[in-house]
Amino acid sequence: MRDRLVILALFEVLFTYKVRLNDAVVFKFTNFACESYNTSWFVFHNCRLKAVSRDKVLLNLNGTILHPSNDIHIHGQVFKRFNGYKPWLFKEDVDACRYLRRPYIPVAAIVYGLFKDFSNINHTCPYVGPQIVKDFYLRHELLRLPFPTGDYLLSMRWHFDKKLQFDTNISFTFVEDFVKKK
Repeated sequence: MRDRLVILALFEVLFTYKVRLNDAVVFKFTNFACESYNTSWFVFHNCRLKAVSRDKVLLNLNGTILHPSNDIHIHGQVFKRFNGYKPWLFKEDVDACRYLRRPYIPVAAIVYGLFKDFSNINHTCPYVGPQIVKDFYLRHELLRLPFPTGDYLLSMRWHFDKKLQFDTNISFTFVEDFVKKK
């Protein structure tokens, strides 16, 4: 009986500590912008954020690829806000078709892992038809890298057949404020 009480007390302490850490992290979208440069190839129908609570903002994107795409490249870069957005640690060029066959870039794996459960972008090339990201929200437990507190911008330029088709710019904030022990 005593062992059960000790184990229960340990779980309670760990759960309370975990709840404090989870409550101390704010990881949410602040802005989302989409722009199509070639509407004969890709059309945005919906590109918006929806606030559902103070710490939870949903991202919705609905677009249509009008022609089959077998060669998709994404030029992604992360910016951090220091008196305006300045380039930060990550700048990657990803061959999306190759990546979806076999992931080879760790940063792309983290970004894809954040939104893959909310999207139909989960198969290999060719891509054609509606591409949807619905009710996507950020979850800090899936972020596998230590991130300093701040405001960030993820800029992605999408190229189909080596031609720029559209841009998506996602701004988000990450605040980690640990509770001090007394």
